[in-house]
Amino acid sequence: MQVQWLETFAEVVRQGSITNAARDLGYTQSAVSRHIAALEDAYGATLLDRQPRGVTPTQHGEILMGHVAAILRRVREARQDLAQLDDGTSGRLRVAAFPTAIARLVPAAVSAFRHGRPGVSVSLVEGYTPRLLEQIDAGDADIAVVSAPPDRPIPADAARLTHLLDERLLIAVPARHRLARRRTVRLREFADDPFVTGSATDEPALMRARLPAGFAPVVEIVVADWTGKLGCVAAGLGVAFVPELAARAAPSDVRLLRLHADDAPVRRVFAATNATRRPTAATTAFVRELRTAARGWRS
Repeated sequence: MQVQWLETFAEVVRQGSITNAARDLGYTQSAVSRHIAALEDAYGATLLDRQPRGVTPTQHGEILMGHVAAILRRVREARQDLAQLDDGTSGRLRVAAFPTAIARLVPAAVSAFRHGRPGVSVSLVEGYTPRLLEQIDAGDADIAVVSAPPDRPIPADAARLTHLLDERLLIAVPARHRLARRRTVRLREFADDPFVTGSATDEPALMRARLPAGFAPVVEIVVADWTGKLGCVAAGLGVAFVPELAARAAPSDVRLLRLHADDAPVRRVFAATNATRRPTAATTAFVRELRTAARGWRS
């Protein structure tokens, strides 16, 4: 059964005339008659009484009309919902991002997106790049903010990537550290400093592209949470590598120093979407918000 038949039937009953209904619907009288005949065949009942001055619904037709209005209303609502989904003003958006991207970049994009598209439900979860790419591939996330160093790029077939920014690593020191007043430092100057890290191996792995020959950070304190890590630095227990995106999390008694260009590794940050699925309008709009946030993230 076609919705078009119900729309035609409802208009004929409203007008009481096949001729008038055909005129207002833009159909020929024969096309309207075919719609009514097809509907009567589908229900196995006569729906209209043909009279010299027009048509009236039979008892079967009256019962059907009791349902047609609700059916057509739901069809209109469905069409409206689908249109809003197509133009990105309704639906859902599942966002995932690595931890330090959630420190500033992603929240700024989410806030702007929600302001412009309040009808879209936005969820946000945290994870690390390998897992985030798995979520994108499986369809468990619509968009993910991921990162990779230049020497270990994300495989081209893993996701559709939109470059957002290049992030360098900073080094956090206590406010009273001997180098705290310097603007730029070299890694070799921290050969005797203990490092506060998230694990015994994560910072060396992150830095491996730019570690000076023979430099091996001395890891004495392992703290996974950024608040705890920076708190240890503030207390003078060591120094720590800090991505630029996490800079705002540093307390006032911690100084963030730039590494010399020869020592500072670069981490490339991307918006990733599924490589084989067409992105929704909401996903495309959110990528635009991420790019806007990325352009202003250092300000």
